[in-house]
Amino acid sequence: MRKTPPRFTVSEAEISASDLRRAAEGWLLDGDIRQHSSRTQGNRREIVEKLLWFLDDQKLDVCGVNELRRFLAYVTRGHEDPRGRWGNPRMKRPVRPRTVHTYHGHLRTLFRWLVAEGMVEQSPMEPIAPPVARADQIQPFTEPQIQSLIATSSRTTHPKRDEAIVLFLLDSGVRASELCGITMRDLDMQGRRCTVLGKGNKHRSVCFGKSTARAIWNYLREDPREPNDPLFLSDRGETSGEPLTRSGLLQLVERLGRAARIDRTRCSPHTFRHTFAVTFLRNGGNVFTLQQILGHTSLHMTNRYVAVKNRLM
Repeated sequence: MRKTPPRFTVSEAEISASDLRRAAEGWLLDGDIRQHSSRTQGNRREIVEKLLWFLDDQKLDVCGVNELRRFLAYVTRGHEDPRGRWGNPRMKRPVRPRTVHTYHGHLRTLFRWLVAEGMVEQSPMEPIAPPVARADQIQPFTEPQIQSLIATSSRTTHPKRDEAIVLFLLDSGVRASELCGITMRDLDMQGRRCTVLGKGNKHRSVCFGKSTARAIWNYLREDPREPNDPLFLSDRGETSGEPLTRSGLLQLVERLGRAARIDRTRCSPHTFRHTFAVTFLRNGGNVFTLQQILGHTSLHMTNRYVAVKNRLM
């Protein structure tokens, strides 16, 4: 006999905004106990903060199915908000194709945890189908765009830091979170190498060239650091002097893109990663080495760059 699916009741799949705030802290603490990676925990905290911001901004007292649908729609279209996404006038670009899918996955995990803890009877995420996670249309920077970004980075308010960031991204192909997590202890200036912490709490070593080493040295010589200090510091708002965040890096790269008048290519930290990968293959590098450099667990993602390289030749 076919089992009858459990009856879904909207009222049993709601939680007040104030209770959600307290419950989310418990979820994050549970993640610490389970030893989730700092990247996973950082993503979860950011998504919870954004959800709570949205509920407060929209003056919503409860969080249920409809509120979560509205939130995920806002993640998709928030760049159209006249105030900018999350009330930030600098955030006017659409999110990456997989971003809404990532939000959906973490929120589904959160509310399943709340059900297991007895804080809600049913998860309001269950009726919400996962969005389609379309692959990015990879479009690397052209050589003129690269030169324009480098030149623009040397004319900002913090030119030494920004030039070092642009050159390091181009040389290493690291993810945004990996760059933001680098400490002085991770840096080997003599060997022109750096250890980064990637997905799954896995460390790997990446290399950088002489121009990047010179830019990093120029950036650091006026501001010496201790071994545990972050390499790249934030310079804006309340986080000034603290480690540069992924959001801060995204905003920095977008500002550089506007100043460099790059309008046909998405200007984001991930585009630097695409550019590194395609350039590596064009210069004769093999896909297996590229997989190790980028920190991919399989060749599926890496092979996409092979197709892009062949298309652009």
